Amino acid sequence: MSAQIISGKEVSAQVRERLKKDVEQMKLQDPNFTPGLVVLQVGDRDDSNLYISMKLKAAAEIGINATHMRLPQTATEEEVLHSITEVNENSSVHGLIVQLPLDSVHKINIEKVTNAVAPEKDVDGLTSINAGKLSRGDLGDCFIPCTPNGCMELIRQTGVSVAGKKAVVIGRSKIVGAPMHDLLLWNHATVTTCHSKTTDLPGEVSRADILVVGMGKAEMVKGEWIKKGAVVIDCGINHVPDESKASGKRVVGDVHYASAKEQAGFITPVPGGVGPMTVAMLMENTVLSAKRFLESHQPGKWNISYTRLNLQKPVPSDIVISRSCVPKPIDCLAREVGVLSDELELYGKTKAKVQLSIIKRLQAQPDGKYVVVTGITPTPLGEGKSTTTIGLVQALGAHMKLNVFACVRQPSQGPTFGIKGGAAGGGYSQVIPMEEFNLHLTGDIHAITAANNLVAAAVDARMFHESTQTDKALYNRLVPLNGGQRKFSPIQINRLKKLGIEKTDPSTLTEEEITRFARLDMDPSSVTWQRVLDTNDRFLRKITIGQSPTEKGFTREAQFDITVASEIMAVLALTSSLQDMCHRLAKMVVATSRGGQPITTEDLGVSGALAVLMKDAVKPNLMQTLEGTPVFVHAGPFANIAHGNSSILADKIALKLVGPEGFVVTEAGFGADIGMEKFFNIKCRYSGLRPHVVVLVATVRALKMHGGGPTVTAGMSLPKEYIEENLELLEKGCSNMRKQIENAQHFGVPVVVAVNAFKTDTEAELDLVCSVAKAARAFDAVRCSHWADGGAGAVALGQAVQRASEAPSKFKFLYDLELPIADKIRIIAQKIYGADDIELLPEAQHKVELYTKQGFSKLPICMAKTHLSLSHEADKKGVPTGYILPIRDIRASVGSGFLFPLVGTMPTIPGLPTRPCFYDIDLDPETEQVNGLF
Repeated sequence: MSAQIISGKEVSAQVRERLKKDVEQMKLQDPNFTPGLVVLQVGDRDDSNLYISMKLKAAAEIGINATHMRLPQTATEEEVLHSITEVNENSSVHGLIVQLPLDSVHKINIEKVTNAVAPEKDVDGLTSINAGKLSRGDLGDCFIPCTPNGCMELIRQTGVSVAGKKAVVIGRSKIVGAPMHDLLLWNHATVTTCHSKTTDLPGEVSRADILVVGMGKAEMVKGEWIKKGAVVIDCGINHVPDESKASGKRVVGDVHYASAKEQAGFITPVPGGVGPMTVAMLMENTVLSAKRFLESHQPGKWNISYTRLNLQKPVPSDIVISRSCVPKPIDCLAREVGVLSDELELYGKTKAKVQLSIIKRLQAQPDGKYVVVTGITPTPLGEGKSTTTIGLVQALGAHMKLNVFACVRQPSQGPTFGIKGGAAGGGYSQVIPMEEFNLHLTGDIHAITAANNLVAAAVDARMFHESTQTDKALYNRLVPLNGGQRKFSPIQINRLKKLGIEKTDPSTLTEEEITRFARLDMDPSSVTWQRVLDTNDRFLRKITIGQSPTEKGFTREAQFDITVASEIMAVLALTSSLQDMCHRLAKMVVATSRGGQPITTEDLGVSGALAVLMKDAVKPNLMQTLEGTPVFVHAGPFANIAHGNSSILADKIALKLVGPEGFVVTEAGFGADIGMEKFFNIKCRYSGLRPHVVVLVATVRALKMHGGGPTVTAGMSLPKEYIEENLELLEKGCSNMRKQIENAQHFGVPVVVAVNAFKTDTEAELDLVCSVAKAARAFDAVRCSHWADGGAGAVALGQAVQRASEAPSKFKFLYDLELPIADKIRIIAQKIYGADDIELLPEAQHKVELYTKQGFSKLPICMAKTHLSLSHEADKKGVPTGYILPIRDIRASVGSGFLFPLVGTMPTIPGLPTRPCFYDIDLDPETEQVNGLF
C-alpha cells in the first residue's frame, strides 16, 4: 500500500490562515501595531530573488509589513553589519532574515553576519544564542530554524507521536540537520544523526520510525532502506536532467520517491512538501516575535529596579547626596519604563532625549493618573515644592511600587547663578546628577536663546533695509536673480497667500503687489519682540540699540528678557507635536505695521530657521531621581513672567508610559495663584488633559511669615518666631493656605495639602496646619519628611494622592475664552488674587483695543505678576484685600497662544543680588567635579 502524502502546501495554507487571524487579533489589541519583517539581501542572485519574492508574498497575505532591503554586490562586511544594526534598533521590525548566500565581491564572514542579528529578531533561528537555547531544550525561549520547525509541523500532521520513537536525521548542517536533531530529541525521540562518514547508512535508516533527510544528494535514500510504515520527511532540493521538461531538468529530493512511497507510511513530496513549510514557519516566527514584543511592551508593564538610599544624619548638602548615589545608565532606565532603543538619543550616561515618534507608537494606550504640585504663596524661607514633587514620585514608585513619572521644568541659569539656586529638588528627594540637571542639560535653553535672538536680529535688520531702499530694490534683493531667474522660497509663497496673491512667478507681480509683498512697514514703537539672555542682568531691562554709525541713525529703545520668558520657550512648553511647533513658531507676532496689521515671524521669513534651531529641543529629556524613578525634564518658563509649566509633550508621553494605574506628577511654578492657575487655564486647554489631584505644598515657617512674621534677611539667623512654637502667628498665616485651597477648588479638582515638615516644627504646629486644611475642605492634609527621608518620608502623601485620584472630579475652567480681554483679566484678579477690581492703564487699554481688532481677543490670559504676594505688591503677605490690580501693559504671545498682561512693576528679567550663588561655584581641574552647587 502506498504511503500517505503529507502536503506541505495544504499544511502551510492552514498555518498562514491561523497566522492571519493572530495578526488581526494583535490589531484589535493595538490598532497601530503591525508585525514587521526585513529580508536583507546582498547582490542579485536569481534563486535568492525567487525565495525572497515567496517570503514577501506570504507576509503580505498574512498582514506582515515586509521590507526587502537590497545591498549591492559591492557591499562590504562593515556595510552589511551596519544595515543589520539599523534594523536591530528599529522597533517596528520584529523579524530580520539575512538571505544566504551573500552575493558580494568582498569576503564576508557569514558567522559574524548571522550572529549580528538581534536574537529576539532572529526569526531564521541561526544565531549562536538561539541555536544554544535549542540545544539546551529551551524551546519556549528561542526561535527554531524554519525548515526543522516546518518538518516538525508536518510530522504532527500525520498524527504519529514523536515521543519514544526512533528517529534518524541524515545531514548535520546548522540550518537543517543539527537543529532537527535537537528538536526531535527535546520532543522525546531517540535520535541518531547520520552523515557522509556513517558506515552503515542503510542499516541506520532501516531502524527509523521517523526519517528526516537533508544531505543535498539527489535520490540518495532508496526505498528498500526504509522501515515499513515510517514517516519520511525529505528536505532535499536537487535538479536532475529530464529531457521531457522544457527546462531540460526536474526537481527531486534526497529520497527516491517512487520506491520510498511503497515502504513509508507517510512521505513528503518534492516539490510541495517541506519547501512551503519553510516559508510558513518563517512567518510563524515573525508573528511569534511580534507577539512577544507586544506582550513585553504592554502599557504600564514595567520591570524597574529602584535605588536604595543610604540616609545620613544630619542630612548632607544636596551635591554630596547627589554624588553619593550612582545613577542607573539612562538607557537601562529607558528600557525599564518601556522606551525603545530607537526612541532614545543618549547625551552621555545619565541623560537622554526621547524621540517624538514614541507618541504614535503609544497613542492607543490608556493614560495614567495626572497630578499637579503647587504651593502657597512663596516666601524667602522656601516651601520645597520641587523637593515635594520628587519625594512624592519616589514614594509612589520605590515604596508603593506604582509606575510613576515626574515631569519638571529645566532650570534657568538665572536662578542657578543668582539667588534661588537650582530646581532639582533637595536633600534625599532630588533629580540626579544635579550638576547635569542645573547646568546646560542638553542645551534646550541655549537653542531658545539662539532662535529668539535670530528673530530680534531679523526684525531690526528688516526695518533698517526697508528704511534705506525703494520698493523695487527691496523686492529684487528679497527675490534675487539666480541663474537668470527669480524664484520665491516656500516661506515667501506663504506670505503671498496671506496677502491674497495667488501667484508663484516673481515676474508677474504688479507694482502694487510688489510693494505689499516686500514692505512689512513695521512701526518701530510697536515692536514687542525682545532679545533674551539666560542670566539675571538688571542693566539690560532698558537699552538703546543701533548706535553704531553703520546703522545710519536708526536707533530705538529696547530691552532684554530672560530666556525662559521668551515666547519660544512658551511655544516649546505648549506644543503638541513637531508640526504644531512649526505652526506656532510661524504665528508668533513681533510687531504691528503702520497700517495696524500684525507682523509674524513667517512674514519675516525666519520661521523655518527657527524650527531648525528647535528641532532637538522639542524632544523631552529623560533623567532619574535618587531612588531610580524616571523624570522628564522639559521646558522651563518662569511662572511669574510666563505660564510656568513643563511641556505638554513630556506629560503626554509619560501618561502613556505609566499605564492606567500609574501616576504622572508635574509641577506648576510658584504659588497656586500663578503657576496652577496658568496650568489649568492655559496648559490644560491646549493639552486636553484633565488632572486628577492638586497637591498644595505648605510649610509652618512660610505660613508664619504670611501671618505677619518678621522679614528674613539672607545670611542672617532666622528670627525666633520661625524656630519656636507660635500657634497664633501660624493660624493667622494659614489664611494664605485656605485661599490657595479655594483657588484650586475653583477648578473642581481634589486638593491634598502636603505639609513639608522641618525639624523646628512642633507637633502642635503641624497638627494645626493639617486641621485648618481639612476644615477648608481639602481632601486630605499630611505631613511629609521627604527632604530628610526620601520617598519613605512621603508615603503618607502618596497614599493620600492615590485615594484622591479615585475621588469624583468635576474639572472646569475659570473663564470662557469668548469673554472680552478685560473681563478675563478681571475674573482672575477677583477670584484668584482677591482684588476688588482691575485698572487698565493707557498702554494696556490701547493693547486691548489693538488685539481685539487683530483677532486675538479669544486667547487665554497669562498674568505676569510678582510671585511673592497674591496682590501686585511683593511685601503684602497673607491674603491682601481691598486693592485694585493695575495692568500697565499687555503683550501678545500669539504663537504660544496667550495674552500676557504686565501687572504693576513686574520686570521680565531678574537682577543679581549683592552676593549671588556664583561666588560658591567652581571647578576642580583634577577631578573635573563642579563644586559649590547648593
